Amino acid sequence: MEDDAPVIYGLEFQARALTAQTAETDAIRFLVGTQSLKFDNQIHIIDFDDENNIINKNVLLHQAGEIWHIGASPADKAVLTTCYNKTSDSRVVSCAAVWRMPSDWESGSHESPDDSAHNPQTLELLCHLDDSAHGNAACVLWEPMGDGKRVISLADNHALLWDLQESSTQATVSSTATLEGKGQLKFTSGKWSPHHNCSQLATANDTAIRGWDLRTMSQIYCIENAHGQLVRDLDFNPNRQYYLASCGDDCKVKFWDVRNVQEPVKTLEDHSHWVWSVRYNHSHDQLVLTASSDSRLILSNMVSISSEPFGHLVDDEELSEGEDNHQEDKSKEPLKDSVVSTYEEHEDSVYAAEWSSADPWLFASLSYDGRLVINRVPRALKYRILL
Repeated sequence: MEDDAPVIYGLEFQARALTAQTAETDAIRFLVGTQSLKFDNQIHIIDFDDENNIINKNVLLHQAGEIWHIGASPADKAVLTTCYNKTSDSRVVSCAAVWRMPSDWESGSHESPDDSAHNPQTLELLCHLDDSAHGNAACVLWEPMGDGKRVISLADNHALLWDLQESSTQATVSSTATLEGKGQLKFTSGKWSPHHNCSQLATANDTAIRGWDLRTMSQIYCIENAHGQLVRDLDFNPNRQYYLASCGDDCKVKFWDVRNVQEPVKTLEDHSHWVWSVRYNHSHDQLVLTASSDSRLILSNMVSISSEPFGHLVDDEELSEGEDNHQEDKSKEPLKDSVVSTYEEHEDSVYAAEWSSADPWLFASLSYDGRLVINRVPRALKYRILL
């Protein structure tokens, strides 16, 4: 019997980088990167055993530096990218690289956790995505539907499109786009659109969001002052090609139709501090996760702007557990947007939230103190969406 209770895993180091392993569609697997100044940093491979409600972990060493961002290849489950800080000539530089997990890391998963922790294996460096001329890397984005051959790195005010050759051991820049304007312009984050043949990119810098056509590397839209303060994260609706979600330091989550960028389609104000991460569910785009420095993770049901605004009908009272539902005849109206659940298992800033690639009803969140929490969409809502 599946259980809605959260499962918690604690890393001994601070952490802020989390991704689902995109190429792995059978096992529920997440990758976490640590941020330790004192010790060798690590990638924790977190496998969630759904039937027994337990977490199995493997640890790989990432000796290059503290990890700020992590991305998984959509095509090869052994390949990942990290953005990390290292100290060079007493300056801190942010670098990016492509790595391969050692081929036999899975064999370690049967040891007791103590054994594997004493002699963890090291990631194999495939290639650097560093171009010192272009500044500090903030994130690396894999082509969403790709064969694992194209990535974009955002470095200061440049977006660099890389071709990975020779099974990712060589990377060449095939084209670049540059933020033009006054002052020290920097990209804070970006998202590669899964639509339009993967030819579009959205980026955030300061309070603005920009869209780019990757075929010409030219700007196609700009949402000035999308947020009152820094924009932290973006995500595209997987089912509606013009819809984009954003979140930022003004504590808000906004939804945009990029064909008309004057006003957001919807704004959520459920968090009380900076919102670091926004994620659409890959299959059911009314489900949206947001993670914030208020230590909370919120699951919202954004039916009105989803691809099925009249498809699945449920009444608020049915969702609150334990209440008897006496009103059967609510199913004629469209659903209202609502907060489904607020998750409070974290005690520190929640920097990342990700949906599982293997199970659309399961998600993970990571807070700075190294706590990873795995949760499920409440059963009542899941069955209403499905039935």
